[in-house]
Amino acid sequence: MLDSTQLRTLAAVVAEGSFEAAAQALHITPSAVSQRIKALEQAVGQVLVRRSKPCLATDAGRPLLRLAGQVALLEREALGAARPATSGESAPTRVTVVANEDSLGTWFVGALARLPTGLALLFDVRRDDEEHTAELIRDGTAMAAVTAQREAVQGCRVERLGAMRYVALAQPGFAARHFPDGLTEPALAAAPMLAFDRKDRLQHRFVRTVTRRRLDPPVHYVPSFEGFNEAVRLGLGWGMVPERLARADVAAGRCVDVGAGRHLDRPLYWQHWRMESTTLDALTVAVRAVAAAELR
Repeated sequence: MLDSTQLRTLAAVVAEGSFEAAAQALHITPSAVSQRIKALEQAVGQVLVRRSKPCLATDAGRPLLRLAGQVALLEREALGAARPATSGESAPTRVTVVANEDSLGTWFVGALARLPTGLALLFDVRRDDEEHTAELIRDGTAMAAVTAQREAVQGCRVERLGAMRYVALAQPGFAARHFPDGLTEPALAAAPMLAFDRKDRLQHRFVRTVTRRRLDPPVHYVPSFEGFNEAVRLGLGWGMVPERLARADVAAGRCVDVGAGRHLDRPLYWQHWRMESTTLDALTVAVRAVAAAELR
């Protein structure tokens, strides 16, 4: 049998990034943290933590990190159910979820706000590209994710939420300078493009749908939802903008649809740990409801 205290310590080391920070979070000494991790590694017969900056779970440690999170969640729910509602002794449940930037900027936070206040939840929301969000479930960091990956991570359930539609937008003056004849191949190869970061390939995917070729245009990286869309409005480059925002910017004359009606639909899925949990059930119901209203 695995020791739940040692599992909790493993989770703290990875979450806090170091043995010293985990010791502070757990109110014990760094030596005690080290002893617990060593004892757990001896019980498993594998190195579970990569002693780096920050500390990371090894491949062998990832399943145990996920188990630690599941055990902690079930313990908190069981204690909450066992104690009287008026006791005031139940600590809030920490829920770690991950979503892509555009979902966070448009609909996902609304799903979190729909959850009953009686659940006493504290959210730890992480951001990553939709192609990579499932990795945080796989390594045990997050219990649920909005992801582009439709294949279920081992130990998880997956369901399709819908598709987020994107439209190619540019500031009117930018469009007149760079796309006088529309989205031609030479224009797309030369016009400055916007992207969140180097994981963001949405604009490149749109270019391939138009030209049937892989082009390498100049790219500005703006790793912020608000900053990215403001950069489009100010004429720094062209970019793929969620349809709801695109409609408002086009109607106000701040931007034009340089795709002339073309769009790109990005399917999104909801993945979460496969376990019986009041918290995960409520979260899934809320995400499903808001996604049904906001996504295609």
